[in-house]
Amino acid sequence: MSTAPGTAGDAASERFMLRLYVAGQTPKSLAAFANLRKICETHLAGRYEIEVIDLLERPQLARGDEIVAIPTLLRKLPQPITKVIGDQSDTERVLVGLQLIARPSEAR
Repeated sequence: MSTAPGTAGDAASERFMLRLYVAGQTPKSLAAFANLRKICETHLAGRYEIEVIDLLERPQLARGDEIVAIPTLLRKLPQPITKVIGDQSDTERVLVGLQLIARPSEAR
């Protein structure tokens, strides 16, 4: 499952390539995808792509990205790679994980 809304080719903004690791269509997996999509539409409209990896179907992919818990969000691009574990319901935590805002202790 992938989604890439918005316009392509906006040179002034970075493109985010995100990978969400889940295990089946559980309520927690569905909530993680819905929460992530809402955050992306609000903060990254037109600048993101979400790839959902179901580890029940493709368990071998967990090793390559060192996935130890699910759901896990992996930001592939822009570099550096970052991870956010959980159902993505804490918007501030996700934004910090995506490096869209500074950690509260880093803010001035």
